[in-house]
Amino acid sequence: MSSNEASTATVGVTNESQPKLPTRIGWALVIGPACWLGPYVGTSVTLLPAKIQQLAPNDKVTLVATFSAVAMIVATIANILAGALSDITRTKHGKRTPWIVICSILSGVLLWLLSMAPNIPVLLGVWAVYQAVLNAVVAPMIAQLSDRVAPRWRGTISSFYGIGMAFGNYGSGIIASQFLGNVGTGIQVLAAFAVIGGILSAVIAKEPSNLDEPRAKFDLDTLKQNFMFPTQNCRDYYLALAGKILMVTGQYVIVGYQLYIFTDYMKLDDKATANSVSIMSVILMITGIVFCAVAGPLADKFHRLKAPVAVTTVMLGVGAFFPFIAAEPWTMLAYALVAGIGMGAYNAVDGALNVAVLPDPKTAAKDLGIINMANTLGQVFGPMIAAGVINILGYRAIFPTETIICVIGGLLIMMIKRVK
Repeated sequence: MSSNEASTATVGVTNESQPKLPTRIGWALVIGPACWLGPYVGTSVTLLPAKIQQLAPNDKVTLVATFSAVAMIVATIANILAGALSDITRTKHGKRTPWIVICSILSGVLLWLLSMAPNIPVLLGVWAVYQAVLNAVVAPMIAQLSDRVAPRWRGTISSFYGIGMAFGNYGSGIIASQFLGNVGTGIQVLAAFAVIGGILSAVIAKEPSNLDEPRAKFDLDTLKQNFMFPTQNCRDYYLALAGKILMVTGQYVIVGYQLYIFTDYMKLDDKATANSVSIMSVILMITGIVFCAVAGPLADKFHRLKAPVAVTTVMLGVGAFFPFIAAEPWTMLAYALVAGIGMGAYNAVDGALNVAVLPDPKTAAKDLGIINMANTLGQVFGPMIAAGVINILGYRAIFPTETIICVIGGLLIMMIKRVK
């Protein structure tokens, strides 16, 4: 089966019914991920470790891994449930919009509470609830790519989504690095982005009513279809899931300890660390946006999704060699350049690949939520693996660890058969 045929089998809008590029949805999918991912990454990568360092400096490495483990458990469950529940939601504003708007507001409130947390137990409790609410934004938002975009435009609209992720992923580092001396205020600023961006994305997307869609009966078959992991026509789906988990895991082996790499491995002071994090974020954002904008339309033109995802996954591992060579700030900037190119191209086509391997279009949000779970799992596994490696072998060993993980992830992606 060709990639185009596979796409048609798993999407709700046909090429014939959507002759023009759905730019409105595209812009919504720039703003949406930028404003859920930005606050999350800016907090989890920079400001949360900084707050942990303030509250418990002697236990910071272990606590970062602990926070990641709790996040994994909560987010894994929330992503699947939120996706499944949005699949069966029926309102005059559609099935995704209510989840995106309400949970964006709640995520902002929880980030504000996080900024005020006086101790580690409260910080951990709020962080766990935030993870649940955040994933109730993520799963419905990405499902719009399956709901409302025809196969012919999927690579291009996936690029829009990838550009939004680049802004969120790396622009957040620029913002967060300016608040290392005032962590609480920094988290509150990011909270405002979460609320405003989530609402604006939903308004621009303008999802139509779905009250005319049949309501699902709550019987055993409905529960199995909407809340369980897929069991049929899903070989390629699970390969994509595994490859994505390994890619994000490899990335967060380094990114999850980015702050401590500069302070503890490279021995920089607070000012030099803030400057390095900011420069690194700028490099990642610019390369991510440029290569994302280019890769998506090219994927649509040449009908190739699998190889770009696999190659860019391996690129992250290649970039990790630089900081392994020397404990100097320039090596992390070199890593940022290579990783930014790889992540930009990856984000452009990853969403399209994920939709192409979906087992059933009726459970798109749930199944995409499970794949989206790879982001959370990787962001958890990465710091956990890094913490173990750092405690046993030291900081230098985390860089070849990323390389190995990313190469395996790329090989799994290449094993997908349904998509070219």
